[in-house]
Amino acid sequence: MSRKGAGSIVRTDAVPRQIISITNGLGADAEVIFNPAGRGGAAQALLPEVIQHFGEAGISVRETRAPGDEERFASEAIGRGVTTIVVVGGDGTCSNVANAILRERSQCRLAVVPAGTGNDFVKTLGIRNHSIPEIVGLVSRGGATSIDVGVADGRYFINSCGFGFDASVLEATGRVKFLKGDALYIYAALAQLFTYRGVPVGVDRGVLPSDRELLMATVSNGRFLGGAFRIAPDASVTDGELDICLIGNASVRQRIRLFAAAMRGTHSRFPAVEMFKSSSLLLSFSVPPSIELDGELRQAASREVRISCVPRALRVIAAPGAPL
Repeated sequence: MSRKGAGSIVRTDAVPRQIISITNGLGADAEVIFNPAGRGGAAQALLPEVIQHFGEAGISVRETRAPGDEERFASEAIGRGVTTIVVVGGDGTCSNVANAILRERSQCRLAVVPAGTGNDFVKTLGIRNHSIPEIVGLVSRGGATSIDVGVADGRYFINSCGFGFDASVLEATGRVKFLKGDALYIYAALAQLFTYRGVPVGVDRGVLPSDRELLMATVSNGRFLGGAFRIAPDASVTDGELDICLIGNASVRQRIRLFAAAMRGTHSRFPAVEMFKSSSLLLSFSVPPSIELDGELRQAASREVRISCVPRALRVIAAPGAPL
């Protein structure tokens, strides 16, 4: 495939449908990693517009085809000297690319074109409603902000880490095929409100450790979760701390009220909710728990999960004036 004008686009035969190379403009300084599976596959429709606008800036596009591609592509880009990686995808794709950048100890900037289900991280960056040309403009202007990241069970997260109800809801979304976006998480969460049993958790934040039965525990870097929920309304990605929300197990009626309040960010007023900031936390479970990490489900390596904040570790491109 070829296109004249701002640059030529060529799909290579060596890696079919994966690499689109573009010359001119920013060239090798930046690269787009495009996840066509975002939004349940609907992100694929963005590819022509991504090619057009990033191509005019001379920025190359690589299209993922299998799990692990985004991290591999990011590591390869950093090895070639790329200084900006633009993710077209959701929170999980952003997180995987961020993990590659952080493992490489690179100063590479991360930019995002929202193309996922929840798109929680881009709300923090203030670019949720930005068009592709506007994001190209932000990338071309060259600014960056250093933000905190979290580490849970040895893996970095940029937005959130969740246990209990949160992880159970994420697992349930994989069984719902007829909804997308915020509606998908809301539907799955409502169903889980009636069936989830809670989980015993040991909480050690460096003071007096405690054991309790929780509906869920979330550790947040950003303010948003599941697209529609303001789970950590006072969180900042530049304060050097993580925002912890512990919600005790409760009756179905109380759960429904908590659910509605969490959408508004007012759930902290309920007696079952404890919220605090900390730079580190140790959670212990009876068995290795499932973990929601930036919208993806993972299994912990052991019964104990240590979580900590790494201040100002990742350089990102945010909208001017974004409340980071």
